[in-house]
Amino acid sequence: MANPTDPKQLDKRTAERYLRSGAVDEKAYQRHIESLPDVSEKSVPVETVMHDELENDEDEDFDDEDEDEVDEDSESDE
Repeated sequence: MANPTDPKQLDKRTAERYLRSGAVDEKAYQRHIESLPDVSEKSVPVETVMHDELENDEDEDFDDEDEDEVDEDSESDE
């Protein structure tokens, strides 16, 4: 398993925590970040459709809490 305190093995989410705890040397991490190549020219646009959006496309209704309460009341009457 890779050493988690090696700057090459960190991701943005964990780096700050390791830096605060002193597990990673801030200067070494900064050198690593600065040495990363700029790959922005390789980026592509991404369109994301959430599952809920697909379901709501048919009726364009938003979930209404009051409506849910009415549904629950009618189910308990049965």
